[in-house]
Amino acid sequence: MDILQYTFFQNALLGIIIISIAGAIIGTYIVTRRMVFITGGITHASFGGLGVGYYLGISPTLAALFFAILSAVGVEWLSKRKTVREDSAIAVFWAMGMAIGIIFIFLTPGYTPGLTDFLFGNILTITRGDIALFSGFALLLLLFFAFFYKHILYTAFDPDFAYTRRMPVKLINYCMTLFISVCIVLTIRLVGIMLLLSLLTMPQMIAELFCNKFRQMIFWSVFISILCGLGGLILSFFLDVPAGATIVFTLAAIYAVAKTVVSYTHYRMTRKALRIINEE
Repeated sequence: MDILQYTFFQNALLGIIIISIAGAIIGTYIVTRRMVFITGGITHASFGGLGVGYYLGISPTLAALFFAILSAVGVEWLSKRKTVREDSAIAVFWAMGMAIGIIFIFLTPGYTPGLTDFLFGNILTITRGDIALFSGFALLLLLFFAFFYKHILYTAFDPDFAYTRRMPVKLINYCMTLFISVCIVLTIRLVGIMLLLSLLTMPQMIAELFCNKFRQMIFWSVFISILCGLGGLILSFFLDVPAGATIVFTLAAIYAVAKTVVSYTHYRMTRKALRIINEE
């Protein structure tokens, strides 16, 4: 427990808790809307912003945020115009963002500090300023969900029905796309571009094994994210391995165990029911 005395570890713990809350809300919307592929495209497109930020000498995070929002809005706009298929638009922005990032990082003179943290994550480097930024984003997201929960719920499950009820479906879509983009960029420091998609989908996949309601999935996802985040962080400390990868590995391991238990329980219940039917 001596590790808790260090500021960097305290910051990591606070960061995991705050990001778990925001990520659970965003991730539940992503899984419900089946936007996992879009999220992956936005995540990798933001790499272009990192490259441009390093080349111009500006904040890589702000540049990545600009690229993430631009790609998210671009995919949403193109897919709604029916001129380009959604998966094709995602692939274009995904490839373009990665290509721009690689080119500008190559053109950047000297060493690019912190690039590894953005690619593979390093939660132990987050600061109090990062935590304050995470907290502000999480608070804004909670307020948005509190005021527009019914609209978000209908838009996520049945946008056509939401249109018939004269709900602002387009506004909700663009607002949630903006929140997704900001959440992606803020959580890149946690597990990196390579593993970020897992953090926004695996807790929801585990939650789906035990519930099928939107609100319940959010609460379960928050609990699972915090549990696996803290467990992965502590495990990485004892094993002396990267924290981001350990957190994702912990999520994958818990999903595998939970899926096995649920499948086995369902199998036993099915066999028991068939046996009762045959006896009758």
